[in-house]
Amino acid sequence: MKDKIVFLYVTCSSEEEAQKIGEALLKERLCACVNIYPQIASMYWWEGKIEKSRESIMIVKTKESLSELAEKKILELHSYTCPCIAKIQIKKTNECFLNWLLKETKDI
Repeated sequence: MKDKIVFLYVTCSSEEEAQKIGEALLKERLCACVNIYPQIASMYWWEGKIEKSRESIMIVKTKESLSELAEKKILELHSYTCPCIAKIQIKKTNECFLNWLLKETKDI
């Protein structure tokens, strides 16, 4: 049975931070692809008040077996005290994409 695919949804302080983290993940073959949405408007509770800021979003495409290592690397490089790293289970994808992702990520 092939490894399952997951996407990690990650918010970052800037496009530059997302690129730095994404490049590190790719170099270590912890993912096959990173999509970066360079600028979003965020509103959230932080330390008792509503904050507004500009952030970037990364979608990290990887396999289930690498998701914990990828999360560890993200936390190591991330500037936030409490970053959002949400794992999204992918139930189905096309065979070509699945095979490419499995080929481009390391085996553990």
